[in-house]
Amino acid sequence: MTYETLPDGTALPRVGLGTWAMGGRMEADGSRDGIWIDLIRRALDLGYRHIDTAEMYAAGHTEELVGQAIRSWDRSELFITSKVWSSNLRAEGVRRAFEGSLERLGTDYLDLYLIHWPNPDVPLPETFEALNELTGRGAARRLGVSNFGAEQTAEARSLSTVPLATNQVEYNLFRREAERDGVLELCQRENMLLTAYEPLGKGRVPADRRLQRLASELDLTAGQAALAWVLRREKVVTVCMSGNVEHLEENLQAADLELPVELMQELDSLD
Repeated sequence: MTYETLPDGTALPRVGLGTWAMGGRMEADGSRDGIWIDLIRRALDLGYRHIDTAEMYAAGHTEELVGQAIRSWDRSELFITSKVWSSNLRAEGVRRAFEGSLERLGTDYLDLYLIHWPNPDVPLPETFEALNELTGRGAARRLGVSNFGAEQTAEARSLSTVPLATNQVEYNLFRREAERDGVLELCQRENMLLTAYEPLGKGRVPADRRLQRLASELDLTAGQAALAWVLRREKVVTVCMSGNVEHLEENLQAADLELPVELMQELDSLD
């Protein structure tokens, strides 16, 4: 596994485990709880150490599944990220949401806490009033944002009392807004990480016939080639979810791949 460095010097694995849709989507679905808990544990056995979740996922149930899965692990070995939903960005809402996440996860701190989506109806200074309190008492070790544009990210940086760790945005071969709108450049310039979610585009990217052909020439899966493309730049990490253990292992291996320049150029042309 290769790593990127957070602003405080912490090494973060370049591939983390995403948990969206585990245990439901917008509502809880407990019909496969045992399967999801086992999958998270299998991922940890493979070497995953960064788990990304959110209070919105399955209305909090996903956090409960993560909490059950990590119960027997040494907490200090894990890096847990969660997110506050856009409807909870008033100061008191942030405080309640954070405590709820801690309870569901069964931990007394989060390694990273993100604003999941910006809310134009809530002033960002009010949100950071509460977020800065959380870092001040050590309950949230680091702060970040998600789905923020470049200007919003810059404002958030100015309001945070600790260096922002990341902006988590959708980024893959077929979704390159982060390159075009200045988010990637800002993250690299300001020593933040860009965390790419949906690096496989909900499965659409590895289904591309051109990508499959190019990957097969190097004896790689299309998914591995797509992840290696996402991770080609400095200050970029990713979180990806799969219900298949074999795919989880392939995704983890992608962090160590260095694709030939010629292949990278061909992948660039797939946009």
